[in-house]
Order: sequence, then structure tokens, then C-alpha cells
Amino acid sequence: MIKRLQRKFVVIAAVCLLIVEFAIIGGINGVNIYQTNKNADNLLNIIIENDGRFPEFDPKGMKHDKPQDNSDSASPPESKKPDKHRGFNEETKYQTRYFVVYADSNGEITKVDTGHVAAVSSAQAIEYGESVLDSGKTSGTSGNYRYKTGDTDKGKIIVFMDCRSDSATKNRFLLVSCAIGAAGYILVCLLIIIFSKRAIRPVVESFEKQKQFITDAGHEIKTPLAIISANTEVLEMVSEPNEWTVSIKNQITRLNGLLKELLSLAKMEEEKPALTMADFNISDAVYDAASPFTTLAETKGKKLTIDVANGLSYHGDEGAIRQLVSILTENAVKYADEGGEIAVKLFTSHNGKETDLEVSNTCKEPPQGDLTKLFDRFYRDDSSRSRSKGEKKGGYGIGLSIAQAIVRSHKSKISCKAENGMMIFTAQLK
Repeated sequence: MIKRLQRKFVVIAAVCLLIVEFAIIGGINGVNIYQTNKNADNLLNIIIENDGRFPEFDPKGMKHDKPQDNSDSASPPESKKPDKHRGFNEETKYQTRYFVVYADSNGEITKVDTGHVAAVSSAQAIEYGESVLDSGKTSGTSGNYRYKTGDTDKGKIIVFMDCRSDSATKNRFLLVSCAIGAAGYILVCLLIIIFSKRAIRPVVESFEKQKQFITDAGHEIKTPLAIISANTEVLEMVSEPNEWTVSIKNQITRLNGLLKELLSLAKMEEEKPALTMADFNISDAVYDAASPFTTLAETKGKKLTIDVANGLSYHGDEGAIRQLVSILTENAVKYADEGGEIAVKLFTSHNGKETDLEVSNTCKEPPQGDLTKLFDRFYRDDSSRSRSKGEKKGGYGIGLSIAQAIVRSHKSKISCKAENGMMIFTAQLK
């Protein structure tokens, strides 16, 4: 149980960390791509506004001056470059590679300018221009070039700018950020694994104290119960047995049964329960464990049928599997409707890798909500699993918890469901 808790803690922490890493890396790269494209679009707009070429850089012309006091003590005017001119400086016109395609109002290409790029000929520029005109788009990417269209007095202007350098930078940034993120993720996961024991230590200590308390309390309570039982027998020897002595003996038997199941549950939930694993005939074991309940079911006016596939073999603890069958069958007999039916089945699963034990009983009013609560210790849903009036319920509310502990100790799964008026418990034994 402790290892299972530790694994869950590590898995949950690792998944949360992975989600955060994806969000951070995706956000950083998204902002980087957006900003890079925005800068490229700003330069394209500048070229379009200047009829296919960069204007001469004029620092004063690129600034918005604020009104200032003309006195000698006034501070120099503060200025700010407009957003559309960001990324444009003295060297931009010499660093940017682009070509321009001009078209008339009918969409016919009239002129191309490839003087600012070496990788594209006039014929290729015409092909790029026709492709953009046919698509009807005003901006986008075509091959290694980002383009944008604009309207002029004579028709349309399409500017293509070489973005290979920007694309390479974006790809490198993505790879580097992913590599650093992956390395950081692995490192943090290792730290989580190393320190996970310390993180769950309070839970482990609480669980260990709980088991120790159950064991100690069980042994301490046995002595006074034995004394009470002996005193009751002496009273019955001195005087005739009466309803009071009989009630005392019944409660002693009940408490002894409760202590036995509590100690059994604590033992099954240990990290390494003392199970004797070996190959055995599970068909015979299930039949032998379930058949004694046939008479008990008949005395209660119910019918128990056993359908066990012959010759099935299983590697596990035979005693624990027999106890599992007894708990599930007794539970089904106890909570089946009056005059109802109980069925115990053992068969090989469809994939052939598991042996399924299925115990079902008729139940007109099944429990509502989360059925996994039935496996909780001391959980009792008597209102929804009602039976005939006057019939004592019996049991301690930990039988199914023991069944779950047995199945888990065999690294298998147990589940329950309510359908078609039946309560069905299934143990998938691996």
C-alpha cells in the first residue's frame, strides 16, 4: 500500500509538472513566433507604404515629439518610436532581402522588382505573385518568404520578404527550449522520486500507527473477553443459563469475530503480506469454498448456483483465494433479495490472460452513488440493501475490505456494478 501511495504521488506530481512545462514552453514559443511575425509584417507595411522600397532612415521623422517648455531649463523632448516602425533602423534596408510584384486593377502583373534579392529571378517572382493573386489572401507565407499585399493608385503591390533567418531562429529557439525543458523535467522528476518518501512520511507513519494500534488492541482485548467468557460459563454452572448469559456469550462471539477480521485485514494490508504463492487448481478451490453456502442460502429461501470452468490453474495463495470466495459468497447470500438468486462463476477472460471470479445476487434496490465505497472499511449501506423485516444483518462492514486486500495482494483488480437488478462483484485475477 505504501509503494502504491508513493507511485500515485510521483505520477500525479510528474503529470502536473508536464502540464506546466507544456504551458510555459508553448507560451514562450508562441510569443516568440507572434513577435517575429509582427516585426516582419511591420517591415512589409513600411515597404508597401513607400511603393516597394525602404525609405531613408530619419530618426526625427520616426519620433513623436511631445510639447515641451522652450525655456532654457526645459528637459530634452521625450520621444517614442511608433509601433509600426519598430525594428526599422539605419541597417534595416541593407539587411532585409525582399522582392516586389506589381499588378493592375485586373490582377495582371505589370512589373517586378528583384533588385533586393539574389535567390529569385523575375520569372520566379511572377510565379509567386500569380500564386498570391489566385489565392486571394492579403498576407501569409509562401515558401521561404512572408508576403503582404497593399493597394495603390495603379492596382496592387505584393511584397515578399525572405524570412529564412527568422524561421531558423524560431526553430532553434523551439529546439533549445524543448531540450532545456526536457532536461529540467527529468531532473525534477528524479528529485520528486528521491524526496517522495519524505513527502508521504506523515501518511506512512499514520498508517503504521493505525496497524500497530489494531494489532495491540486486538491482543489486549482478547484477555478481558476470555475472562468475561469464563465468568459467564461459571454463572451458567452456578445457575441455569438465562437470556442475559446467552446474550453475553453471543456478544463475546461477535467481538471475537470482529477482532479476527480486523487482524486479518491489517495483515493483508501490510507491505509484504505473508502469502504462500504456488500453482493450484483454482476451479476446485472456488467450488469447495462456495458449495457450503448452498445450504445457508436454502435456509434463507434463496438459491445459490455455482458455475465453475473445470481444470483452471492459478498461481497465488490458495488459502487467501478460498477466503476471497467465502467473503464474496457470504456477502451475496446475506444481501440477496428474499427468494432471490446468487451465482458464483469462474471463467477465463476474453483476452485469455486473466481468470475472472464473478459473484452476483439479485438486488432490486442497489446502493446509489459510488459503488467503490462498498470496499471501504466499516461501510454499511443497509438502507439501500435492505432485506426482509426482522432479519438481522450481521457482519462487521470489513468483509469486502478484506476481499479487496486479498485481490490487491495478488496484484489484481476487484470491482462491483449494479445492472439489470443484479449486484455483481468481479475479481480479475492476473
